[in-house]
Amino acid sequence: MFDLAVQVGWRRFERAQGRAGWHPELLLWPLLDRLVARTVIDKLGGRLTVAVSGGAALTPEIARVFIGLGVPLYQGYGLTETSPVVCVNRPESNVPASIGQPMPGVEVKIGDNDELLTRSRCVMRGYWKDDAATRAIIDADGWLHSGDKASVDASGHYSIIGRIKDIIVLSNGEKVPPSEVESAILLDPLFEQVMLVGEGKPYLAALTVLNAEHWQTFAAELGVDPGQPDSLTDPRVLKALMRRMASHLKHFPGYAQIRRVHPELALWTVENGLLTPTLKIKRNLIFERYRAAIEALYADFARA
Repeated sequence: MFDLAVQVGWRRFERAQGRAGWHPELLLWPLLDRLVARTVIDKLGGRLTVAVSGGAALTPEIARVFIGLGVPLYQGYGLTETSPVVCVNRPESNVPASIGQPMPGVEVKIGDNDELLTRSRCVMRGYWKDDAATRAIIDADGWLHSGDKASVDASGHYSIIGRIKDIIVLSNGEKVPPSEVESAILLDPLFEQVMLVGEGKPYLAALTVLNAEHWQTFAAELGVDPGQPDSLTDPRVLKALMRRMASHLKHFPGYAQIRRVHPELALWTVENGLLTPTLKIKRNLIFERYRAAIEALYADFARA
């Protein structure tokens, strides 16, 4: 019944946004609202009128669940340097997979390398006593270079694709924004943390940290003793992990599929230096920490 409530609620939302027509399922909404959706709203205080998501990408699956249950959820985007909001969705024009449209008085455009640029009175004057850093981020025309790769649709809704500096370029020239693939994999509770690698390589590989509790169940289902030191490198485990990730990447192109995986159980944390204080992964440091493991993921190809 929960899934049905989300499905009908989402259909109701899409119709309100003018992107879908009437459907007989909508007749079920009063009942589903009372039995399912209303209980969620009540758990959130019962008077929720606006919920804004920012700081990290809102996955479409999560947006669909909350909006389908009647939570008025809007994704936005901003930077400390822009005071901070640049774009946000509105009640009358909400595309949950996007960061919305520019705020009044804020200019936004797509620059070289699909970088999102913004200009307004909200943009900072510069970094304190650091002219070089200021010139690196704000050009002569006043455009702030966000460092984020973006796209824009016909209705003026912008979407963040990834970080310019994080884009992985494979040896065949294909470009992969790792955060999109990582987010899709992280919808699976088995995977606690994921980082893609593959710069200059023929295929993508993934460093993964598994959820300890789910790992126990996963290993047992494969007939593997999770307590054994070599359990994470058991061929049955590696093949099953690959299949599990592939099931979440069906809608990604072939070059964005994962061909090798290195699983771990030790979490990346702020304390061990592999996460920032805002819990973002430090890609360069993780790469250095796991350099030998990464090289092993491509060893077979190198020998060939």
